[in-house]
Amino acid sequence: MNERNWPPEVRDLGDRIAGLSLARAAELHRYLERVHGVRVSASVVEERTRIVTPDLVLPPPPTEFRLVLEGFEPARKINVIKVVRELTGLGLKEAKDLVEKAPCVVRDGLPADQAALLKRQLDAAGARTTIVGVSA
Repeated sequence: MNERNWPPEVRDLGDRIAGLSLARAAELHRYLERVHGVRVSASVVEERTRIVTPDLVLPPPPTEFRLVLEGFEPARKINVIKVVRELTGLGLKEAKDLVEKAPCVVRDGLPADQAALLKRQLDAAGARTTIVGVSA
């Protein structure tokens, strides 16, 4: 810190001023100016009250989407397997294994409209699905 020895009254007063909230500091500034005629340079006040906000950089919107099978209605399992076979081109055993290991990715790298269409087909068959955006 600073090696200088400050008098106790200066140190106490400085610590109290430094501990003021922004509203109380502004009130003190007005009091000193009006009652005692003490003027503080505007640049000093602006420097103290300036709040720096970083530029908000949003990630680019996803361009590809992933269709995820979260689960299915047990009574409609066969319908879900049939639709998964149609959508993926998998054989019966592979489609059954895929459905049974839910949650899992059914299709990846889809455009938004195609992902929505496939989601509607699986949901109609009794599946619970979600679409997850993936940045390309």
